Amino acid sequence: MGGSRRQPGLAYVAYVSYAKSMTAAPPLPNDDELGITDARDRLAEIVNEAVYTGSVTYITRRGRRVAAIVPAVDAERLEHAEDAYLARLAGEALAEVEAGTPTVPWDQVKADLEAER
Repeated sequence: MGGSRRQPGLAYVAYVSYAKSMTAAPPLPNDDELGITDARDRLAEIVNEAVYTGSVTYITRRGRRVAAIVPAVDAERLEHAEDAYLARLAGEALAEVEAGTPTVPWDQVKADLEAER
């Protein structure tokens, strides 16, 4: 699944051996996308692969990516990066206001957004 896959650890190898002995389901495909129906049927496998190998699986609907299953640590890193970015933008906006940059009344912002619809 993609070029960013880490080498599987012993826990994953043990899990795969166990899973193969307990189910007749074929292994996950080597590409990084699955249709939503296949993903629903194989959710536990996909999650375990994310947990143990760090892989990302994109879920598709009608051939278009609509979601992804990623390791939690990757999602948490993304959330922290987004929080830091938004905090920086908020700080810059506050500095502009404190420096005397004119502001736009909320009613005007709402009216402008409505006009764009």
